[in-house]
Amino acid sequence: MDDECGGDERRDDDGDKGGDGIEGGEYGEGAGEIRGTGGGGGTDRGEGTDGGGWTGGDEVVADDEAIPVARAVDHGFAKLMPDVDRPRAWLLTVDGAPQSYVDLDEPTYLEFEYARRLAHVLDTAAGPGRPLDAVHLGGGALTLPRYVAATRPGSRQDVVEADRGLLELVAEQVPWAGGDGISVHAADARQWLEAAPDDSADVLVADVFGGSRVPAHLTTVAYARTAGRVLRPGGVYAANLADGAPFAFLRSQLATFAAVFGELALIAEPSVLRGRRFGNAVLVASHRPLDIAALARRAASDAFPARVEHGDALRRLIGGAEAVRDEDAVPSPEPPDGAFVIG
Repeated sequence: MDDECGGDERRDDDGDKGGDGIEGGEYGEGAGEIRGTGGGGGTDRGEGTDGGGWTGGDEVVADDEAIPVARAVDHGFAKLMPDVDRPRAWLLTVDGAPQSYVDLDEPTYLEFEYARRLAHVLDTAAGPGRPLDAVHLGGGALTLPRYVAATRPGSRQDVVEADRGLLELVAEQVPWAGGDGISVHAADARQWLEAAPDDSADVLVADVFGGSRVPAHLTTVAYARTAGRVLRPGGVYAANLADGAPFAFLRSQLATFAAVFGELALIAEPSVLRGRRFGNAVLVASHRPLDIAALARRAASDAFPARVEHGDALRRLIGGAEAVRDEDAVPSPEPPDGAFVIG
């Protein structure tokens, strides 16, 4: 299942002080707790594509008040819960883990930090308001596709999600406006990408988790090469990952994408980079220079500021890590107990 895992990473009262993690190339011990280990998709929806296509429905309401909706889907038990503080805003969970948050009235409102960091990449991928051709591997409640449709009208977007039942739930209960250029595909992310045309996307966002782990087949050099083929020469790849010290998985992913792309960056909170806790990190890759200054300004302005690492800092982090081959691939690590919290 492609899941967009949200929630809140738990933080210590002393903020980012202490720890021996990634700071000048040093690596800390252990993993902390996580506020949001997201992954890609809860649902796909769109204008009618593979397997029929979804066009949305009506929110479930009783006496003008939204009520929770629960349903078994293909890969778990899903719930849509209304936010009491924001009219027509919903939290999607699967098997109790927060997957996605969407505000139907304000699609540019992003509740989860990792979603905001992915949005920073989307915001800097082209000039303000310019339409993009975007591919989303995993979509949750279509948080980021709705964001792009609102901020870049006229964009063409493909959303790929493996859980058809989850797609149907989202389409029925948190519908989207028609004619917004979003097409949905009920398919495995890598298989769909392998069939996609060359040079067809400006941005490719990978936010795919099976449960709480990135699937192994989306961690390899062969996969990265496929992503590079689908992207246009100036295109940008962004992936939501999760790891903790000593960062074996994160280091391997940086090495893997460094084998394919000439430019890399990593966006994460200092407490994660210092090894204080298990948390999200957004990997950014391109064949062209990235606008590091713009990404850094946006990441630093968030409620929970993040840092953008690139150049020598990333090379020190990669160290002796090797690129991942298909035959050696493993999923990302299991988050520690109690990693996901709601609220």
